Amino acid sequence: MAFDFDVTVVGAGAVGLACGRALAKRGLTVLVLEKEGHIGQGVSSRNSEVIHGGLYYPTGSLKARFCVEGRRALYAFLESHKIDYRKCGKLVVATEEGEVEHIEQIFQQAKTNGVEGLEHLTGAQARAMEPALNAHAAILSPESGLFASHDYMLALQGEIEDAGGSVVLSTPFERAELLPGGGFTIVAGGEGGATLTTRLLVTAPGLQAQHVAALIEGFPADRIPAGHFGKGVYFRLTGKAPFDRLIYPPPIAGALGTHYRKDLGGQAVFGPDLVYVETEDYSVDPAKAEEFARYIRRFWPGLPDGALTPDYAGIRPKLHGPGEPQPDFQLRGAEDHGIDGLMALFGIESPGLTSSLAIGEAVAERLVDQGS
Repeated sequence: MAFDFDVTVVGAGAVGLACGRALAKRGLTVLVLEKEGHIGQGVSSRNSEVIHGGLYYPTGSLKARFCVEGRRALYAFLESHKIDYRKCGKLVVATEEGEVEHIEQIFQQAKTNGVEGLEHLTGAQARAMEPALNAHAAILSPESGLFASHDYMLALQGEIEDAGGSVVLSTPFERAELLPGGGFTIVAGGEGGATLTTRLLVTAPGLQAQHVAALIEGFPADRIPAGHFGKGVYFRLTGKAPFDRLIYPPPIAGALGTHYRKDLGGQAVFGPDLVYVETEDYSVDPAKAEEFARYIRRFWPGLPDGALTPDYAGIRPKLHGPGEPQPDFQLRGAEDHGIDGLMALFGIESPGLTSSLAIGEAVAERLVDQGS
């Protein structure tokens, strides 16, 4: 049969758009459906805009592979599209002797993951780079940086549209039904509501991944992983940014911990923390400033009193609850759920933004190049 589109992607965040771009590059007609009125309004718009080096992730994991591959591809993409970025480097800091072993483990893992240019630094060497820093020892990751993530997503949208595809906003995915002989009928609502047919389907809706999977006819309920909302808030510094590089303490359970960045506008931002929540609540409690200040003073003792102001909050689509081990990205194809032509993405949190181009290529390879 003739399909309206070769492939439909649910979700116009960084990962959904990167999937759409990778599929459009292969000559497919692509439709991207987005329930919000603008692209990148979910997880993609509420993060640190950090380009991660790939230091932390377990050997052989998708996170390790996609972060390194995605980071390399991302810098080339940003350069070729004249998108603002700053390869400022990152210091992972041991603020006391007891943290040195932890950052050494990170160093070894990063080497295993193929991260380039890593250096051990003494406390004195770290302070020579960043005089206001409290450091017993540190690791320098020169490949880490920051970028204008929304400009990046606009460029991805532009490439999809240049290839003849469409990104349709204010159009929530409502359900998918299986067609005899393969393919899907998609029902979409909202302003651009329509019923259409598509040969392939990719779901990359971030926090809504489990909800969307449940709307696909024949998707086994026991193959939809449990989802959790991991909320993190950010505070902005009133005053001059104290460091040029990204500053990261050792990771906390389930996340990378409250870190520092000087954003592309030159302002200092700290965050995120991690609190599990039941709903999409993006409020920032000003009372958390004291808790943040105590944490920040471990690596920046000179933080002035009362200098932190509430900024914004993000929620990450986690596949693990409190105290549980952090799982890998989940790219689930027909071998997992039994539906040909469907790739369902779950748990695409950090480093999903850095990894997005690599995730897009992996999805396209599995759906098209390998003929899944």
